Amino acid sequence: MKDITYIHEHMTIDLSGVKNNIDCKLNDFEKTKKELLRLKELGVTRIVDVTNMGMGRNVEFITRLEKETGIEILMSTGYYKEPFFPKEVEKLSIEKLEEKLINDIKIGIDGTNKKATFIGEIGTGFEKMTSLEEKVFIVASRVQKKTGVYISTHTSLGKLGHEQLDIIEKNGGNLEKVILGHTDLSKDIHYIETLLKRGVYISFDTIGKINYLSEEKRIEYIKYLCDRGWENKILLSVDLTRQSHLKENGGIGYSYLLEEFVPKLLENGVELEKIEKFLVENPKKILGIK
Repeated sequence: MKDITYIHEHMTIDLSGVKNNIDCKLNDFEKTKKELLRLKELGVTRIVDVTNMGMGRNVEFITRLEKETGIEILMSTGYYKEPFFPKEVEKLSIEKLEEKLINDIKIGIDGTNKKATFIGEIGTGFEKMTSLEEKVFIVASRVQKKTGVYISTHTSLGKLGHEQLDIIEKNGGNLEKVILGHTDLSKDIHYIETLLKRGVYISFDTIGKINYLSEEKRIEYIKYLCDRGWENKILLSVDLTRQSHLKENGGIGYSYLLEEFVPKLLENGVELEKIEKFLVENPKKILGIK
């Protein structure tokens, strides 16, 4: 395969303060560079980095990675979820937050000319959406309406997908331009299909994290959805977020998706043409690449 896009990744991320765990600070340039060079050999052209404000977003790190690997890295704007919000989410008005996101998209991030291509990853917790999370979703919806960029979301263990979509829809967002993350972790394929029926993309983006869900289940879900004609709405990624996830540190590494999971899909009867949709054609459609 050529021209592959990883749709939900973090080249840098820092959730270590809230989690009180230094493993949650991922910012090792040389090890990440080494892994990206391997991805390039495997046919990866671009990566969507969904690290945003308050999560350790780092323009200098990303632009250097792009220069030294030749892989395009698309950056994001927005705010993650509680308790990881910077204070400005509470302090600033919806209009002021909108302005910040639009500046990232139209002018550049942190005074650079590197523009945000996505709003994401914006998320919710397990049982209910907090008022601040709802505020972020309102901001994202309004910014999406004004700029046309895609929203990429985080669902905690797949929950609250419809609640996220309801707010986006209510505030003028376009559900056809929404990527719902981690919904396979709900372990409910019928729920996932009800989300797809609303026009969104579904991202199987924790591939390799078998403590959440077995690969057998992921493959079963993907096959089921393909049998139902949903292959044009499926995306794949690994979502590495810790130092220990890097291959050199004993983790699965970014290449696991292509080296391990794609062969398993093929062995289990998912046609290469459909896998190419997940990794090549669907992301290109999202990015407006012919």
